[in-house]
Amino acid sequence: MKVFLLEDDDAIAMGLKYSLEKEGYEAIHVRTKADALATWKTNTFDICILDINLPDGNGYDVCKFIKEKEDVPVIFLTASDAEVNVVMGLEMGADDYVCKPFRINELMARIKTVLRRSGKGMSASASDGNGILSIKNVRIHTSEAKVGILDDTTGKEEIVELTALEYRLLLAFCNNRGNVMSRSQLLEDMWDVSGDFVNDNTLTVYIKRLRDKIEKDPADPQIIKTVRGLGYIVEK
Repeated sequence: MKVFLLEDDDAIAMGLKYSLEKEGYEAIHVRTKADALATWKTNTFDICILDINLPDGNGYDVCKFIKEKEDVPVIFLTASDAEVNVVMGLEMGADDYVCKPFRINELMARIKTVLRRSGKGMSASASDGNGILSIKNVRIHTSEAKVGILDDTTGKEEIVELTALEYRLLLAFCNNRGNVMSRSQLLEDMWDVSGDFVNDNTLTVYIKRLRDKIEKDPADPQIIKTVRGLGYIVEK
């Protein structure tokens, strides 16, 4: 997993790079907007960590450049948690933000969560090599962010319309196949369109809607199963 790190403070960058590589990531560090744009012209990355205040510009400009080139998850590092900074970052397509000073463990957890939400955290074994994940008769086309249902009789695939949050919820289950997902774990992965955390009651509604769209019998779900007192599971 390749991480793009834009940070002009060498002390922070050195610590981050060390921690990322210790976790098994490949981290490429640059200090300026100019270096960031030049690096992106010849490389691709799985996730970006962008400082906002730079000596020759700001991280917003870099985020805009990256998002126009490729839909890669972005986490902003900001010295201020002012609402205007947060909203601006989210409106530009950022997936999360972390305020300085921050704890390394918190940032690592945020990275893993953002990767899971984006589908980049999935294991290779879950895919058929063409960017398609399969759960029973459900096909998730990760490269196109589309979901199809195979007809048992004809074998034809019918595309179902999922909202962005329903799709992220399905990916969260898929990326954790065979493991019980508690409601709190699922809530960590879920944001609504305005960037707000989804609450517990809303999660219940989205699970019901997702089951209505992908289960043969939503009243007796065979894909997203309830584990009473614990949460939900999608079996391997």
